[in-house]
Amino acid sequence: MNNWPAIIQDRLYPPTCLLCGDPGDSQRDLCAACAESLPYNHHACPRCGTPFPNRNASIDHACGQCQKQPPAFDNTQALLIYENPAAHLIRALKFNAHYPCARLLGMLMADRLSNFSGKPEQIIPVPLHPQRYHQRGFNQAIEIARPIARSLNIPLNLTCCKRVRNTTPQARLSAKERKQNLKNAFTVTQAPQANHIALLDDVVTTGSTVDELARALRRSGVERIDVWTCARA
Repeated sequence: MNNWPAIIQDRLYPPTCLLCGDPGDSQRDLCAACAESLPYNHHACPRCGTPFPNRNASIDHACGQCQKQPPAFDNTQALLIYENPAAHLIRALKFNAHYPCARLLGMLMADRLSNFSGKPEQIIPVPLHPQRYHQRGFNQAIEIARPIARSLNIPLNLTCCKRVRNTTPQARLSAKERKQNLKNAFTVTQAPQANHIALLDDVVTTGSTVDELARALRRSGVERIDVWTCARA
């Protein structure tokens, strides 16, 4: 009887694949064929999540960049590689406020993370600057985090961190410029009452954003910081 709400919802609003329009599979807005077509990030640096060039290789050590300059976070769980059709889902959410994409991405991430050892005490979505939030009307990281938090039974912390500098959009900058652009962009307004947290963002490109936020959280006393992201460039 506990499944009646889901049954009624499926009858009224049957799941439809967000990529091709066919009926969804397993009560999700994604068909089995499109699920198979997603560019899963199976072989990547365990520290920063960067996909290794040989996607069939089995490598368990950090990439050269992480060995030379370890980031402030401990590891990265990146579900997908940022290329189509995954990029289409993320852009539809981020720029067109297509919230079903957030629900689907969150559910797919929860599937991956359910087998992740060492569950964090809190999930902290990467905050937007208030001006950016006002322009967009929502924070895509928060929307993706909600179904993950529900599925894994991990509380969201939406108040401990703020973005205090409205930085230039990262897409326009080089890797070196991104790092400088984000310096002191975040502040911890109230230290999270947790030793182990997960930062969640929709996309990680160079890692500069999550690295800067992780540094601020390290200063507040957090011991272990994971990065969870839908896609890694």
